[in-house]
Amino acid sequence: MTGNRHRTFPIHVSNLEIGGNNPIIIQSMTNTRTHELENTLAQINELYNAGCQVVRVAVPDKQAIQTLPLLVAKSPVPLVADIHFNYQLAIDAIKSGVSKIRINPGNIGSVDKVSDIVSVAKEFKVPIRIGINSGSLEKSLLDKYGGPTHMALVESAVNNVMMLSKMNFHNVIVSIKASDVMTTIRANQEFAKRLSNPLHLGITEAGTIKQGTIKSAAGIGSLLAQGIGDTIRVSLSGSPVDEVEVAKTLLSSLGLSKGVEIISCPTCGRTDIDVEQLALEVEKLLSNYQVPIKVAVMGCAVNGPGEAKEADLGVAGAKDYGVLFKKGKIVKKVPRDELMDILMTEIEQAAQLK
Repeated sequence: MTGNRHRTFPIHVSNLEIGGNNPIIIQSMTNTRTHELENTLAQINELYNAGCQVVRVAVPDKQAIQTLPLLVAKSPVPLVADIHFNYQLAIDAIKSGVSKIRINPGNIGSVDKVSDIVSVAKEFKVPIRIGINSGSLEKSLLDKYGGPTHMALVESAVNNVMMLSKMNFHNVIVSIKASDVMTTIRANQEFAKRLSNPLHLGITEAGTIKQGTIKSAAGIGSLLAQGIGDTIRVSLSGSPVDEVEVAKTLLSSLGLSKGVEIISCPTCGRTDIDVEQLALEVEKLLSNYQVPIKVAVMGCAVNGPGEAKEADLGVAGAKDYGVLFKKGKIVKKVPRDELMDILMTEIEQAAQLK
């Protein structure tokens, strides 16, 4: 990370503290029907096992509300209720035991309805995330700015924070998202100059795993590198687990979380092994290792170790054998079919020393 961390005030979401000087928190959202208890709980557990720390669930109706207490009781992570339009669902979700609610006050209705939500949130000590989205801005701001510009997003966010502040409610996290990367970056930069609420970062409707990963890395990564952001969600049109894997890699690449960093060469005419397949295998095996180790997978035994000398450990292939190297120095020559087992043994030993 290149910039100093933007100082926000901390907020408790169940047993987690978000903001302040706390580590960046990874979030995702289930894509199951929330009222289908077993399916939703299975996905929550899958996300937890992948490294997700907070999970949001859609609460579109009373069926979802009826399932929430069971989900809350069985979930290994704090749950956030995602509410649109119906203020009573927000109140019922809080009473069901969720750790946070996400609303856009602009589509909840009157100020009185927002006030009713705030009263219950105060009683249950549940924070509110104000979710400002380029697709659901107030018409008055769209008219004022000629569209969903970054300043329109900022004004909406500030107005909504101030509205809750006048109700003496400050337990507020803010997200400002657009599908356009630069709009999202500029909006969050500007908001960070004005208020110190914790910021949840994301690019809305980011797209497929390829498009979404690139847009999220550019948008979320740029803001994190400037010290802006306290929680993140990488939005992808696919498996939520993919969102978590991308988020973990993003944080690790910026030095903002512990974890294995895997580097691999782009391959050339000297390559003697299937670098991509080997790197994917290493990536899968190490996905849940929470130790700061850099591992290299290189295509040839001649140049590979020297080119990846910044790696703690690495492997490189030749036609009939592979080599294990540490900090650029070859330490062992092994048969190709034993390369992965030996690498994993070395990683486990190195992890114990970290």
